[in-house]
Amino acid sequence: MDRRKFFKNGSLFALGTSLISPFDLSATSLERDTIKNNKKAKNIIILISDGMSSGTLNMADLYLSRKTGVGSNWISLYKNNKISRALMDMASASSIVTDSAAASSSWGGGFRVNNGALNVGVNGETYVPIWQKFKKAGKMAGCVTTVPITHATPAGFCVNSKSRNSQEDIAEIYLELGFDVMMGGGNNYFASEFRKDKRDLYEEFSNKGYQVIKSRDELMMTDSNKPILGVFYNDGLPYSIDRRNDQELLKKIPTLGEMTQKAIDQMKNNSKGFVLQVEAGKVDWAAHGNDIAGLLYDQIAFDEAVKVAIDFAEKDKETLVIITTDHGNANPGIIYGKNADNHFDTIQNYKHTNEWILNGLDRETTISQVKERIEYANNFGTTDEEAKLILSYYTNIKSENGLYNARHLPFKELAKIQKQHNSVGWISMDHSADYVELAMFGPGSNLLKPFIKNTDLHYFMLEAAEVENKF
Repeated sequence: MDRRKFFKNGSLFALGTSLISPFDLSATSLERDTIKNNKKAKNIIILISDGMSSGTLNMADLYLSRKTGVGSNWISLYKNNKISRALMDMASASSIVTDSAAASSSWGGGFRVNNGALNVGVNGETYVPIWQKFKKAGKMAGCVTTVPITHATPAGFCVNSKSRNSQEDIAEIYLELGFDVMMGGGNNYFASEFRKDKRDLYEEFSNKGYQVIKSRDELMMTDSNKPILGVFYNDGLPYSIDRRNDQELLKKIPTLGEMTQKAIDQMKNNSKGFVLQVEAGKVDWAAHGNDIAGLLYDQIAFDEAVKVAIDFAEKDKETLVIITTDHGNANPGIIYGKNADNHFDTIQNYKHTNEWILNGLDRETTISQVKERIEYANNFGTTDEEAKLILSYYTNIKSENGLYNARHLPFKELAKIQKQHNSVGWISMDHSADYVELAMFGPGSNLLKPFIKNTDLHYFMLEAAEVENKF
């Protein structure tokens, strides 16, 4: 396919949607026309709720609607017909069920690669990642995430690697490439005490002119004239609901919305514009654990970042905002029953994630302690039999290599117990081959057609920004 023709022939058509922000319904017709008719995107912000099944998007909107009377920012864009919307086929080169590395690479490099690879093709060929293309065009570029900044989704926009697991190497590549804002978790891959080679990458980034920041307070005090490396936790950042109920974490860990705002402020004055990737990576981790509190509250935190981006784009009028996910995961949803409404509303009283519950237990824990911990975190009582079932998994706890649940804790069993009280069901603990939601606001968004292939988004971003694909 001639990718440039993809945007210039009749295969794309204007949907004619109004493009004002749902957060400012008083915008004038002239303001709406200015955004709609501005064909070139000086800036691009792409927001990715990693592993977000459609049920996750749905539940976040229902949760907010029932709790506050106002739904999610993302669904408000749909309800008020403010954006262009499509479905996107996210298959990788090796499977109709993608992983995050291949998914991000399809957008980052413009080609489908095997699961696990980062912009390295099935025969070993390499594709220049899109953030490198934009940097060479004079734009500033950055990524913020709630998982390690070296993780698959940010890396897919930035680097080439045969394996997504080479996170120490990816940190080194970031140092070489010099992106302008990189924030998330991942201390394990930068700090000398954790790296296998004992290199102190923090010192090396600092020597290269970066502000190395490790707390929310430091983030708020950054210099807008120097690039930022912000690493706030050893691995992924704490889940939003656990952070909210821990004063120490509240002080140390910024929200995804705060990181997004800081990244925009850091790059918005560049004369040639900027590109920014925003990832809610722990939505995916929570889905792998069937962890409803982790999933729902991190999706809501992502929704706050959506508002930050849309608010900026509405005022700026030169920014294309893209909102999507890379694949489904576990496909959760509210299950029919006479008490479904009230059951679902009980999640409003949760204080902590299933990860917090299960990591606080061990083989010495008593049945009464299990019951007390679950009741404190979820505000419902469990039976002795249910507590015994949970404890049975701690008899021979093992620690193995693996991305998720390496200790084989009883996440699935706890979710089944919770289902009786919150009416949320799950079909699996892994990725699914869903066609995913894709929404766009701003210059070029009216060219989106109702169904696209994942790799098309790479060329769409280049075309929207009028950056030649000559690398």
